[in-house]
Amino acid sequence: MLSLCRQVLTANSQKIGKRCLGSIVPVPNPTEFPLENEPILSYKKGSPERVELEKTLDNMSNNCEEVPLIIGEEEIKTTLCRYQVMPHNHKVKIAKYYWATPDLVKKAIDVAVKAQREWDKYPFEDRLNIWLRAADLMANKYRQELNAATMLGQSKTVIQAEIDSAAELIDFFRMHGYFAKEALKYQPLSPNSKETLNSLRFRGMDGFVAAISPFNFTAIGGNLSYTPALMGNAVLWKPSDTALLSNWWIFKICREAGVPPGVVNFVPCEGPVFGDTITASPYLSAINFTGSVPTFNHLWAQVGQNLQKYKNYPKLIGECGGKNYHFVHASADVKSVVNGTIRSSFEFNGQKCSACSRMYVPESLWSKIKEGLLSIRDTLKIGDVRDFTMFTGAVIDATAFKRISGYIEYAKKSSNLEIIGGGKYDDSHGYFIDPTIVVVNNPKDKMMTEEIFGPVLSIYVYKDSELDATMKLVESSTPYALTGSIFAQDENWARRALEEFKYTAGNFYVNDKSTGSVVGQQPFGGSRMSGTNDKAGGPHYVLRWTSPQSIKETFVPLREYNYEYMKS
Repeated sequence: MLSLCRQVLTANSQKIGKRCLGSIVPVPNPTEFPLENEPILSYKKGSPERVELEKTLDNMSNNCEEVPLIIGEEEIKTTLCRYQVMPHNHKVKIAKYYWATPDLVKKAIDVAVKAQREWDKYPFEDRLNIWLRAADLMANKYRQELNAATMLGQSKTVIQAEIDSAAELIDFFRMHGYFAKEALKYQPLSPNSKETLNSLRFRGMDGFVAAISPFNFTAIGGNLSYTPALMGNAVLWKPSDTALLSNWWIFKICREAGVPPGVVNFVPCEGPVFGDTITASPYLSAINFTGSVPTFNHLWAQVGQNLQKYKNYPKLIGECGGKNYHFVHASADVKSVVNGTIRSSFEFNGQKCSACSRMYVPESLWSKIKEGLLSIRDTLKIGDVRDFTMFTGAVIDATAFKRISGYIEYAKKSSNLEIIGGGKYDDSHGYFIDPTIVVVNNPKDKMMTEEIFGPVLSIYVYKDSELDATMKLVESSTPYALTGSIFAQDENWARRALEEFKYTAGNFYVNDKSTGSVVGQQPFGGSRMSGTNDKAGGPHYVLRWTSPQSIKETFVPLREYNYEYMKS
């Protein structure tokens, strides 16, 4: 029935466009293209993609690229010079960049506000074609530059980089374009189109969008900055200092694809300086954010304090991480639990918003699950990601290293916690932390409730007879609700858990790990302190970046003011 209604609406809008030749509103006819995910390459030994990537890694490893600020057409360098290093070999610099001053952030705001009105005049078809051209450049000409910059700068293994900086990034550009194209097909009902015609158009937001992106996914940087731009907005993009090089490649590719100067401005900056300046501007129309809860809360508070200044109420869209769980039922397949948990908890050192950080295991399965986790954990290789035999690299920087190792030290000193695997760390060469497994006695210990954002998995072993009480802990223990997974072969319990865990996760998995959402397949986002759950990678996300306008055109003059009932 839904598809039939959609067909009727589409048919009506096509009829309206043909019949009412006097209409001032054109009916969009965007480019058609298929809805398909970008294939993930294998990088097997001797494969063409691996040969090309290895050459790119060698070249990039031996060069420190200078990255200027870009405001409009201007390349700017300041005295606030900084360097991005390899996390797995922190003596090697790969990018030299510059922080913006408050005056330069204000300048970028002025440039973006002026650019927005002109950019919004571009037909959507033209904007979409630029995005598709950028996606093709990412998929082909610059695929290995994106992967190499992500591997070296963010210490991702080849497959983690390929999934992120190639496939997911490309999918964001293509699929959000597809979803926007589909949204344009809808036009409001016009019951008597010879007399009146109703239409809807999607405008960009008046002012500028501030995009604040994280280090852990190159693709998120591209999405946060360029999806708003696709819909007619102008953007100030503050990339993460520790993802600077890969984000710079995205910016360069998009400029080559045809994104005009001033539409996206590349503004590396110290966080508080950027936040203070954007929230003080009357032209702030939205903040697109991925990062920590304290930072998002601070930005939200600043916006609240400045409400009287703004021309519009700013939209606040944020994704803030979580304390993601695997809940294991007594009927679960042990091997699936073990392999899924190893991947979810320890790939990319647990530095994923969706990584499994806490697990609930029934006593009846604990010995087998424990044996399986430890036997695999002991084989995991950690080191320089240019060695393709590595399972994972280093954590991102000294700050992360200190925070994560602090939790490990806490676990070592607590009588209620037992480290059964890992627990070692060393930052002498790179920021390396062993995948660490901790067993807890208290399910509300901070190891089970606080976001660690590192390769630390905490496990609570529950008595099979206390299944119901343990299930209640999933929601009540933490303020987060991003991802979660259940493992069970008992279909009746799985159905019950699906309902009881309804508000514990924005992305929920059954017999699968809590990580690995794919654009167009599992739109991503969580609620509560995990964020505003706007579901990037799904059909509704692009519409968050528009300011729609409803238009009614009347073709028959109105000759009187009164109504029929008044004449009686």
